[in-house]
Amino acid sequence: MRLKGVICYDGTGYGGFQIQANAPTIQAEIERVLAQLAGTETRVIAAGRTDAGVHAEGQVIAFDTDWRHPVVDLQRGMNALLPQQIAVFELCEVDARFHPRFDALTRSYRYTIYHAITRHPLFTRFSLHVAPSLDIEAMELAARCLVGSHDFLAFGSPPQGNNSVRVVSRALWSYQDPWLTFEIEANAFLYRMVRMLVGTLLRVGRGALSPEAFEQILETRDREKAGPAVVGQGLCLKSVVYAED
Repeated sequence: MRLKGVICYDGTGYGGFQIQANAPTIQAEIERVLAQLAGTETRVIAAGRTDAGVHAEGQVIAFDTDWRHPVVDLQRGMNALLPQQIAVFELCEVDARFHPRFDALTRSYRYTIYHAITRHPLFTRFSLHVAPSLDIEAMELAARCLVGSHDFLAFGSPPQGNNSVRVVSRALWSYQDPWLTFEIEANAFLYRMVRMLVGTLLRVGRGALSPEAFEQILETRDREKAGPAVVGQGLCLKSVVYAED
């Protein structure tokens, strides 16, 4: 049977979701635990291959298993054996044709900035420290041009093929002192796209770029004028939406 899971993880110290030869990964930890519980090697697929240091609150995975006990027992067993940084929030049986990546309608990410004079050591794992003062109104204005169907080649690389067009349904900044967050929802994302967007929007906030210049980068697809990408620690995959949700 095929199972669908919603997982949450602190990506600090991991090389990303996807298995790598030279770094610990979220996928490797999950597959290790499934092998212990099910007694067979199990391959896990995910909605998105989050980068090194990136977190997730609503990552979706799927895997096939011959587990013959209640699914809730498998979920409890996984949570008992997984590291403290990884937890399975939901686990249920789905159609054998379900694919967490290809069946996804939209994905939502949030980037968190700690906007204060002095960095806070307790927040460094999950946010980027940026000292005041940013022109948040200019950043909000620049972000509006992202909504719709655009070629985002200036801000990332396609994970497969050469299609860099993505459809963004929401892109906005929110500020509640001292937290500044950027939320973006799209049908899919390019490699490093959110981190490049945030890095470029921060240049708008610092006055190095105008909102109009930011939009021009998008339209001309000029990667040399975009970025730099911000660090992964402030980025979190919030949710993935499917037709049955």
